[in-house]
Amino acid sequence: MRGEPSCPKCGGRVRAPGLFADSWQCDVHGTVHPLQPVVPPSVEGLGVVVHRAQVPVWMPWPLPVGWLFSGVAAAGDDRSGGRATAVACSGPGPFGGPGELMLIAEELGVGLGARYAGIDGPDPGPNMCVNTPPHAKVLAAGRPTALWHVSGAPDDRVVFAGEARGLWLWAIVWPEESGLLMYDELVLTDLRDAGAEVDLLPCGALTPRLLA
Repeated sequence: MRGEPSCPKCGGRVRAPGLFADSWQCDVHGTVHPLQPVVPPSVEGLGVVVHRAQVPVWMPWPLPVGWLFSGVAAAGDDRSGGRATAVACSGPGPFGGPGELMLIAEELGVGLGARYAGIDGPDPGPNMCVNTPPHAKVLAAGRPTALWHVSGAPDDRVVFAGEARGLWLWAIVWPEESGLLMYDELVLTDLRDAGAEVDLLPCGALTPRLLA
């Protein structure tokens, strides 16, 4: 498991702020908000991300029946706070077999969502099919939120994106047929607003999707 920050856009090595730059630097992408090392899913680890986050930490709440929290990632440092968060959950898919859902909140240009979606980034805008009615809707922090299909992703997943609380909201589902989950109007909670019930969150094994 990686123990050093990396580029949120490509996973490459980054240089910490120093004498010649006051920000984290990737040789390919320049100034970035570093992706912090991913740790096994736990309520405590999730709490650290939630405490530092400057953007929502979206979680389906309640989780679909049989689903578990399977990891969290965040881009940013102690100085800037979390500028992007990714929460992963896994459980039985609508058509049998395992399914996975990843929810990403991020500021413009961070690029973490595009990386996990498997598309050219940093933002979903050019790939969003917004000339049609929304393809899915969620209730995000009590507000109806429209999501559109994002084209260009690998065939093993389906990607939706929209805007919530003035920031990008990505929903990525594996495998593609498990995307049916997004048509059930999932209720998403920003864990920064959640109470003590988060302590009862069921945790599973760390998904390798977060390490991709």
